Amino acid sequence: MPSSPFLQDQVLRRSLEDPERFWARQAEQLHWHSKPSATLHRSTKTLPSGTSHDAWAWFPDGEISTCYNCVDRHVAAGNGDAVAIYYDSPVTNTKETYTYSQLLDEVEVLAGALREEGVGKGDVVMLYMPMIPAALIGILAINRLGAVHSVVFGGFAPHALAQRIDACSPVVLLTASCGIDGSKPPIPYRPLVDEALQLAAARPRRTLVWQRDQIRWHPVDRSAGHATWQKVVRSARARGVRAGCIPVKSTDPVYVIHTSGTTGVPKGVVRQAGGHAVGLRLSVSYLFGIQGPGDVIFTASDIGWVVGHSYIVYAPLLAGAATVLYEGKPVGTPDASAFWRVVEDYKVNAMFTAPTALRAIKRDDPDNSFLAQVGKRGGLKSLRALFLAGERSEPSLITMYEGLLSQYAAPGAEVIDNWWSTESGSPITGRALAPAAAVEDSSSPAGGREHPLPPVRPGSAGKPMPGFHVRIVDDEGKEVASGNMGNIVLGLPLAPTGFCGLWKDEERFYRSYLKRFDGKWLDTGDAGFIDAEGHVNIMSRNDDVLNVSAHRLSSGGLEQAITSHPLVAEACVVGIPDALKGELPFAFITLSTAQHPSSAIPDSAVASEIQALVRKQVGPIATLGGIIQGKGMIPKTRSGKTLRRVLRELVKNAVHGEIDKELVVPSTVEDASVIEVARAKVKEYFEARKDVHAPIEGAGVRAKL
Repeated sequence: MPSSPFLQDQVLRRSLEDPERFWARQAEQLHWHSKPSATLHRSTKTLPSGTSHDAWAWFPDGEISTCYNCVDRHVAAGNGDAVAIYYDSPVTNTKETYTYSQLLDEVEVLAGALREEGVGKGDVVMLYMPMIPAALIGILAINRLGAVHSVVFGGFAPHALAQRIDACSPVVLLTASCGIDGSKPPIPYRPLVDEALQLAAARPRRTLVWQRDQIRWHPVDRSAGHATWQKVVRSARARGVRAGCIPVKSTDPVYVIHTSGTTGVPKGVVRQAGGHAVGLRLSVSYLFGIQGPGDVIFTASDIGWVVGHSYIVYAPLLAGAATVLYEGKPVGTPDASAFWRVVEDYKVNAMFTAPTALRAIKRDDPDNSFLAQVGKRGGLKSLRALFLAGERSEPSLITMYEGLLSQYAAPGAEVIDNWWSTESGSPITGRALAPAAAVEDSSSPAGGREHPLPPVRPGSAGKPMPGFHVRIVDDEGKEVASGNMGNIVLGLPLAPTGFCGLWKDEERFYRSYLKRFDGKWLDTGDAGFIDAEGHVNIMSRNDDVLNVSAHRLSSGGLEQAITSHPLVAEACVVGIPDALKGELPFAFITLSTAQHPSSAIPDSAVASEIQALVRKQVGPIATLGGIIQGKGMIPKTRSGKTLRRVLRELVKNAVHGEIDKELVVPSTVEDASVIEVARAKVKEYFEARKDVHAPIEGAGVRAKL
């Protein structure tokens, strides 16, 4: 790896060249019940099929309690009065604060109650919860017992919940009487849970229900194993029932989290205890700049996703900082000022959200008036960085918020895009905020110096984080030259937060991630390129790469060009079948105007301007085969990812005269009604453009915009 003036590059190099020494130092920042004698163990794993592949384990003989490191350790250090959790629920008009001492008290009692329910070391406990403090307390209590948690997004359909129950056979299910999704009415969980338990073969012995005031779970059927969570805890507290921390082996699982399942059966990603704690503690201090008591991080996600696991629950608490648990939306609870109000109220230092959320804010508040109002009264002065992940961030979005932060946030505040996955557990790339002392020995020549950041490259997701060996290869696994797009892969072993396998399915782990490149690289499923300075650009999922006249075009690159138009708030590009070119890019756009046009067909001038931007920024080969405009027609998962596959199927069906053909709606969709809005827009567009897009049977379609 070539030398670099940037400490981030130097830190990466050291982490890859001498991983044992690098990660051993990071492990010293935590409490070990039994300190590991080795940092990294490499081996070869032979599968039942006879296939062999490289395997690895971090801190293999160490024993650790993540709960102890998240809670007890800080109280023992005299920081019990420091804030651990700020709970903010605009949907219920509730605010609560928990100190580390209060959190420890709640977790000890619940863990004792769960132990009485038969939960022991290695057992799986599932959570199907809204964004309330009980959910975080439940996660920590499960970990305290040495058990394994599996969190399912509250409100998932019964079939999806049943799938996950059968996948990991939980002994206890922790749930609530209802969830609240933004400005919509409360969602009763009982019908969803009851149906899931009827569908599942591996039913939990016990279901604890957190009763919320908005909707009660009645009756609580004891014969079915139901119990009211609050009553169980009150009983345990009255009887003095508490539980201490039970350490587990470093290689034991902390949790199982299932991938979204938008294609096929969800995969159960397993996170190991030692590497998870060590890697997260480093990432929250090094990348996010959250060092300890007094620092506040606001991660606008959900505990059902890996972002919530890592940066709502574990990482902030490992650092001894405060985490904001927010039960609301970026818009609609009550308006587009919501996030900025949270930053002001809790003096947030680092905010982490998805580009989708910022697009929604931009759509509802195109002039950024809400942000400016908070900023002008000094409400954003605590904010040192705005972090984005989950979807590609278009350069125009980055540039806009860079300008706003420079006006209103802390001096030198940054917008930092980062890229990662359920499998990696922490960011693979980003721009590290912390000083060198966060990762370097004080005796190192670089130790203690301020950490110069690599330059901003809008559209790039930054540079690799420690331990992640990122490369771009072609379909044969050969590395490509810088600047060329290809498959994004990772060298082995992964950094400590990364997974080492799937829950009880090692064959699938090999088939899904290692087989494609013969075990040399781990396939991320993403496509992109690395520029000459080492900045990683994530352009799309491999499934979203368009093949236009044998040219590989990324949906991300096309969307970047489209959203550079000042009137476009959001864009989604999919491929439309074409007999001559194979595929043509087809765009769905949402305008950032107060009045959204009712027609699916954009104004001819706007369409021409968008086409010109695409031709200029991507090339003439990328000319769009069509543009549909509308509001609320781009379906997303509950974690904010765009469901391009659904829109791709709609336009494909329309091309073949089958627009009313039934679609398989993924269980992860946030709002299934959006799909019907999109279907209506596609139908309107194709009816109006019959001269251009006549229904075809293998004859292709020509674009004439």
